[in-house]
Amino acid sequence: MHKHGQITVISREELKEKIDNGEKFLLVEVLSREEYGQGHLPNAINIPLSELPERASKELEKEKEIIVYCSDFSCRASGTAAHFLLHMGYQNVKEFAGGKKQWVQAGYPIEKL
Repeated sequence: MHKHGQITVISREELKEKIDNGEKFLLVEVLSREEYGQGHLPNAINIPLSELPERASKELEKEKEIIVYCSDFSCRASGTAAHFLLHMGYQNVKEFAGGKKQWVQAGYPIEKL
C-alpha cells in the first residue's frame, strides 16, 4: 500500500487478501453498467463515475472503508472517484489502480450479472 497524493493505492495482492479474509469494506466499480455487467470483482457494487456525485451520499457510508477501481492503470476514473470521495468527507478511501485487467491477469475470479 502506498500514497499517491492523498490517495492510498492498494495492490492486487492486498485487495485479494482483504477479500479472502472476509474483511468488511465497500468495493466500488466506477465503470459503466455495461462494463460492470460483463464482469466485476467479487462483491463489487457499481456506481458509474458520472453518477457518483448523486449516489455517494445515499449509498456509501462515510465511516466505511471504500475501495474504488476501474479498468486498468491507464483508466483515470478510479483516481477521480477517490479524490471526489475524499473531498466529500470520506476518510477511508483507497484506489485499486490496477483495476479489472490486472485482477483478471492474475487468474482471480470475476462475477457476471
